[in-house]
Amino acid sequence: MTLPFASSLGRDIEAFLRFKRALGHPYRRAEFTLRDFDRFVAAVKGSRAGRAIEPALLAWLTSKTGRKPVTVTVELGVLRQFCLFRRRQDPRAFVPGRLWAPQPTTSDFLPHVFSLAQMRHLLRAAAATGSTPFRGQLLRALVLLLYCTGLRFGEALRLRISDVNVGAAMLFVAESKGRSRWVPFHRSLARELARYLISRRTVAAADAGAPLFVGATGRALAAGNASFELRSLFRREGFKPVRGRIGPRPYDLRHTFAVHRLTRWYRAGVDLRERLPWLAAYMGHQDIMGTETYLTATPELLALAAHRFRQRYRLSRRAP
Repeated sequence: MTLPFASSLGRDIEAFLRFKRALGHPYRRAEFTLRDFDRFVAAVKGSRAGRAIEPALLAWLTSKTGRKPVTVTVELGVLRQFCLFRRRQDPRAFVPGRLWAPQPTTSDFLPHVFSLAQMRHLLRAAAATGSTPFRGQLLRALVLLLYCTGLRFGEALRLRISDVNVGAAMLFVAESKGRSRWVPFHRSLARELARYLISRRTVAAADAGAPLFVGATGRALAAGNASFELRSLFRREGFKPVRGRIGPRPYDLRHTFAVHRLTRWYRAGVDLRERLPWLAAYMGHQDIMGTETYLTATPELLALAAHRFRQRYRLSRRAP
């Protein structure tokens, strides 16, 4: 049952959500933001708040202390979209500027890049997880898919049976970040996924439109549950502290994929200027600028880069 909106902005919010979903956007997280704003407006500003949205927006953005700047920026982005939608009906409607919550340009966050030995350890531990064989097979398959293909966490969880062609070793990622793409993978992963699909049939039907990853009940594996399972795995194996929002995240498997691929290319001596656009396309980026975020400098990668530089420097000195 969908709860009604409480403030005088409720009708506009409902129309905005219908508009976004008609375009194919799920807009679930954004709906939570809009509902929180709606409750705040109804409680603090009263039923006539829709006529004075500017002070209501400012009061709501500053009402929760201790939030990270990026969180405020994301929430402001949702409200900006809503205000722009209202302006289509009323040219005088207020739209907040981006400078209300500027996105910080620097970050001190450093993703965790697992080593090959750590990944093997995680896979063994994942397979041994849970009271039933299927739970361990599910977690192992999820870790393998994230590491071997570098898919975004949400992309992996949205995969359907029909999106996975084990025989051709190919995945189809439906529209994500505005783009769809085919993702080829190694035959060793194809064998792992084939084994997982056999186990999956013991808990859920394997219809073409059914989700690839399901829980023990046969229902689609929710993002929150999947994230909890991976974070619990990291904690059990000593990679993440028992408490606190520090240490490896599920998304760091995507970082690990990118760094390990770059490391293999360095070892193979390939032309990185030629290959980096390949990596960007494979990971679903429009250009290599988006991929640079994932290319964390590890000691092994720095050593390989330094070795290549020394070789080229020596060759250039010997040239006539």
